[in-house]
Amino acid sequence: MKLIGRNDSGARPTPAKGTGTARVAGAGEPPDGADTEAWAISPEDTQRSLPTQRTSSLTGGPEEATGSGPERLVHVSAQQLLDAIGPYGTAPAAESGEEETSFESALAAREQAALESRHRQAADGGDANAASQLGALLLRRGDLEDAEPYLRSAAAAGLRAAANNLGVLLHQRGHRAEAAQWWRQAAVAGSAPAAHALGLQLRDQGEEEAAEYWLHFAAEQGHPLGAYALGDLMEHRRDVRAERWFRVAADAGHREAAYRLARMREAAGDKETAETWYRTAAARSHARAALRLGVLLEERAQRDPSCADEAARWYRQGAQNGEARAACALGFLLRDAGDPNAAAEWWRQAAEAGDGMAANALGALHASRGEATEAERWYRVAMDANDHNGAFNLGLLCASTGREAQAEQWYRRAAYAGHREACNALAVVLLQRGDESGAAPWFSKAAEAGSVDGAFNLGVLHAGRGEQQQAQEWYARAAAEGHGEAALQLAVVQEQRGNLTAALERYRQAAAGGSAEGAFRLASLLDRRGDADAEAEHWYAVAADAGHRRAQVRMGVRAAERGALEIAESWYRRAAEAGSRSAAFNLGLLLARQDSEAEAMLWYTRAADAGHGRAALRLALLALRRGEPQQAEGYCRRATEYGPAEVAERAARLLGALHAELSA
Repeated sequence: MKLIGRNDSGARPTPAKGTGTARVAGAGEPPDGADTEAWAISPEDTQRSLPTQRTSSLTGGPEEATGSGPERLVHVSAQQLLDAIGPYGTAPAAESGEEETSFESALAAREQAALESRHRQAADGGDANAASQLGALLLRRGDLEDAEPYLRSAAAAGLRAAANNLGVLLHQRGHRAEAAQWWRQAAVAGSAPAAHALGLQLRDQGEEEAAEYWLHFAAEQGHPLGAYALGDLMEHRRDVRAERWFRVAADAGHREAAYRLARMREAAGDKETAETWYRTAAARSHARAALRLGVLLEERAQRDPSCADEAARWYRQGAQNGEARAACALGFLLRDAGDPNAAAEWWRQAAEAGDGMAANALGALHASRGEATEAERWYRVAMDANDHNGAFNLGLLCASTGREAQAEQWYRRAAYAGHREACNALAVVLLQRGDESGAAPWFSKAAEAGSVDGAFNLGVLHAGRGEQQQAQEWYARAAAEGHGEAALQLAVVQEQRGNLTAALERYRQAAAGGSAEGAFRLASLLDRRGDADAEAEHWYAVAADAGHRRAQVRMGVRAAERGALEIAESWYRRAAEAGSRSAAFNLGLLLARQDSEAEAMLWYTRAADAGHGRAALRLALLALRRGEPQQAEGYCRRATEYGPAEVAERAARLLGALHAELSA
């Protein structure tokens, strides 16, 4: 079992759920009360007191237009502003620790106060337009009590901007029913922002049909928030028209709409168009779009390595804009590029922001360096982030340091949380302890949850019980997911049944899945057929490179047959040093032919000590040549015991001759 590090870097980020608002008509708008100009918003920001829009709002962000929501404004009166700025061109002395007020800000504040004073004088004289603009100004500043009578007066006079803003004010105060009435009045008069706000409120109340009507009205008037909200509502209902409205909003500068549109195109398999929209949203500082763009580019980097640098740039932008998963992905990219120290810095940033995958990656990095204490600390951080890989990795860490009881506890904790590999690991522990009845349900749970190792192990469990049909079913399931050893088991059964075509197919699957034994058996079967020598040699080499000793011996034999004695000796040595008695004997023969008798004797002895009959017989003959009949007798007896039959027969004849000579 391997440490859990990176899950699919292409873990798919899900659209965040935020909030939204109606627009407050601004002071200085045309006298007719027009309030329908299109403007973009920042989808990650929040608006606490207006109807919720799933992923967008008014305040903050680089896309925010002028005329932002009232919570952004300072709660001061006009007189307070005049008192603050003093005479024209002067600024109050800065208090200790504060910078002096700039000339420009002082001038702006003075002009704002003067504007408010003019509006108030005109409004108090009965000017409805002035009342509307004064109410909007006060609403922006958060002075709701002062704003309300002016907005009511202007709304009663039929100004739709005032009706819309009165709805905003009432909604902030919690009077949602009356807010809806004023929004409806403004919307009927043609106000797109009011139609948008009314649509959101109706949607939140579950009146989706009416909500769609008003959101559609706002969208048709060119209101990007309305278009986005309409697309959001339609996507929720799986309406294919959602894409159209997301596109309208995205074209108007709505970055969350661009992101959602990209997600839809990616889900449809149109990655080229998706990338275009991810770029649009990411260029507007959308953190999740930068993450997804980085993922697409990293996937492409497998074909075009130059894309890796661009992926890193977008990951970095996403991370700098607060997307922890982008920081985590950047860490993996840097690790794969050979810079684990830089990777650790980004993982640390992501982990401290609550990303469990990054915490696990940090833990795995420390574990690979032998820093068990630090590894355990980060695995616990992952657990605190509700990442069950943390508990599983703690189990692996404890097992690697001999703390078996603690390992079982962590496996059990992760297994009960549904971690499929922890289920498999726990089952292995129980089975090794002899608790087959306890292991079986955990193997089943792991396999049913999609653990390939769990499916294979469940097959092994059934095979051990003699339940071959069930075993084959689980082996087949594991093999379908690329498990080489499972494919090997299926291949062996097919070969035993004489179905060599099916056996070859399964052996190839096993070899492709990394099974050295599968590669060796595939080569052996091809070798016996005699019509695919080159392919047979290829698979012998694959198995030999993976450390398969019999394959290494076979490679040595084939090299020796070609006269490539140095290559043959190399393969024999690798296998012999790994414990192959056949390789040791063959190496002895090769060295003897090269007049290296002393070293040859060492390898014959090692082979004979490991139970190789031919090596024992060869040592007996060599002992006779040296005139050591008693030593020869001992090796003859061992050769008779070890076999095979041919060797045992020759050793017996030699032993009989020795007895006759010794007794003569």
